[in-house]
Amino acid sequence: MDAKEFWGRLKDEGCLSPHLREELIQVYGDRGEKAALSLEKKMIRKYRDFIVVVGASGEYVVEGDFCTCNDFLFRGKCCWHILAVRLASVCGRIEEYDLWYQDTWKKPE
Repeated sequence: MDAKEFWGRLKDEGCLSPHLREELIQVYGDRGEKAALSLEKKMIRKYRDFIVVVGASGEYVVEGDFCTCNDFLFRGKCCWHILAVRLASVCGRIEEYDLWYQDTWKKPE
């Protein structure tokens, strides 16, 4: 199975079934597994200005095929945060906040 087939099947089913979860991991490896876990743990948040994925070492802004994480910035390829947003979008599992993300940033003390 390739990525295009996976996303087509996910759209058809509308949710990440156990079988599709396995296929996600086959296609994307460790990044797919992290994306699936973030969906299960509700780590994808939509604010008024950005979609944010809570990662192990911080929060990352995702816009389309761009992410602020180091993995994306160094490789320039799809990271698990981008995959997580795609999954959550198809499955309708994005936590929505009626706030501006920029207003939630912690200021250095």
